[in-house]
Amino acid sequence: MTQRHLSRGEFLALSGLLAGSSLLTHTATAAPNKPPPAGGSTGPRGTKPAPAKPDRAQCERLMWQCRGSLTQGATEDLGTELIRVGEWISRQGIQADMYGYGEFIQSFERNIAERLGFEAACFMPTGTVAQLCALRVYADAGTNRIIGVHPSSHHVLHEDDSYSVLHGLRAATLAPWSRPLLARDVKNAQERPAVVSVELPVRWLGGQLQTWEQLEELKRTCRELGVKFHMDGARLWECQPFYGRSYADICRGFDSVYVSLYKTVGAMGGAVLVGGQGFINEARIWRHRHGGNLFQMLPYVASAAMRLEEALARIPGDVQRAKALSEGLASDSRLTVLPRPVQTNMFHVFFRGEPAALERQRDRIAREQGIWVADEFSNTRVPGVVEVELQTGKGFESLDPKEAVRAFLSLLEPA
Repeated sequence: MTQRHLSRGEFLALSGLLAGSSLLTHTATAAPNKPPPAGGSTGPRGTKPAPAKPDRAQCERLMWQCRGSLTQGATEDLGTELIRVGEWISRQGIQADMYGYGEFIQSFERNIAERLGFEAACFMPTGTVAQLCALRVYADAGTNRIIGVHPSSHHVLHEDDSYSVLHGLRAATLAPWSRPLLARDVKNAQERPAVVSVELPVRWLGGQLQTWEQLEELKRTCRELGVKFHMDGARLWECQPFYGRSYADICRGFDSVYVSLYKTVGAMGGAVLVGGQGFINEARIWRHRHGGNLFQMLPYVASAAMRLEEALARIPGDVQRAKALSEGLASDSRLTVLPRPVQTNMFHVFFRGEPAALERQRDRIAREQGIWVADEFSNTRVPGVVEVELQTGKGFESLDPKEAVRAFLSLLEPA
């Protein structure tokens, strides 16, 4: 019997929320907007447990052997990276820091602050620490301990409730999952939060962004209501081509911004938090309280500094390649692309399939064609429909978009 594929209209009607990813396919008794328990989960009541994931190390070895990738992972193996960092530090004649104090670290912080249009910056070992420091400072200075968030926020899904457990903060979900947070969501909030945290772009919506007008209205609304406005800029770097404005212009109107140094930039780890001088002074104290004062931060900062300019210069090309790839995939009626047109260098693809079978197909394509077409295939709330996240980066530069489309479509071939 021939399998009938959903049309785009049928898929949209069935799914309701295209972003209903595997994060939402947990049991009916789970807390709302929480991810499935670590180590695997069951689907909605009555479904079978999710199949065991393939060996991660085996997948990574296979991925490293590929000549190109439709996802964005590490650009160097760790041994090679450490050698590059050491040689770069030696060539630059950089002296070691002590707990982040040293001319090189502080110069890098100034660079990021000025680039984003802020007075001061502080290197943080992780984005989680960076954002917790920001939220805590705002909560202590405000009239309540409520943070306004999108349901797919990092604070809610990826930080083990640290905002609540460590700091006694309470998250108020202001917007539906299906779109980015808007000014009207803040205006209509049942309780006015002390701070609103907005992710630019929204990863779980395939890199969607507010329009410039919507973003400016959101900034203005928070300012008029006396609500602090924080940006979760884990992927801020990729927003610039969409807005066509400088990073400083995009960030103007936010009270603070966090940016990642390993996402997009490709460093070994780390993040930077920017804001006013007084805010950053307090954030440094909270970094210490979180155990984030590494004795030497130099290797992480050097890993970012030595590639930052090259990484940012590459982004416009990455976005154009993502547009070409996404439109090539969207031309196949079996696939639905979100968003369309793409707004950054990432997007999501929805189609019929079963994760375990697709993983086997992925590995076969990697061995036969030398192209890594996906990382994980996640079940959605529509039975039999999966989603996958694609992101063009350094691993995509050697591929022709048409070749990449053909490789991805090989997933749908009979096993």
